[in-house]
Amino acid sequence: MTPALMHTDLQTIVLHLRAVLSQDEQAALARVPTGMRVAAVLAPLYLKDGQPHLLLTRRAATLSAHRGEIAFLGGAREPEDAELSHTALREAKEEIGLDPARVTLLGMLEPVVTVVSNFTILPFVGYLPDGPGPLSANPQEVDTILEAPLAALADPLIFHSEEWQRADAAHTVYFFDYGPNRIWGATGRMLVDLLGRLRAGEEAENHL
Repeated sequence: MTPALMHTDLQTIVLHLRAVLSQDEQAALARVPTGMRVAAVLAPLYLKDGQPHLLLTRRAATLSAHRGEIAFLGGAREPEDAELSHTALREAKEEIGLDPARVTLLGMLEPVVTVVSNFTILPFVGYLPDGPGPLSANPQEVDTILEAPLAALADPLIFHSEEWQRADAAHTVYFFDYGPNRIWGATGRMLVDLLGRLRAGEEAENHL
């Protein structure tokens, strides 16, 4: 994909992600460290005003963990969730009313471990061919629904990383300052993974 396609060509992005994302949920689950809880999130891509967009939320300030942070849709696996993809879709509906029938799952990014809350998160990337439809934030979980252009998130001027020390080990923490919204933590790592795969696709196509 050429850089211009990050701005306009969602179909090329979808085809590329289908090819490079993992499809093996069981293999991902097998890598979850013993004793950790499991969660799943959904990163939905769709076309708005002719540009690929990514759907995120600002978590409610009343939540016990990660309050007020920018996040993808999702949460902890429940006993009734047959698969982790069901967790991501169920949570998306509960949080903002996103109809699971609108979502075509493209695959998974790398699992992300959250040290503070003791979760391994499986990030699913979804494609909304007909857009997200009418949405409504559940005030108990979501403060704001964010529709962010993919090209804006990929702007290197809004990105930086820092080395943090935790438990005698160095950890790279990624930050995206998108307008007044700072995306970091687990969501920042997922976004770095997603954008890195798209940039790799751009570079590969430019060498054809």
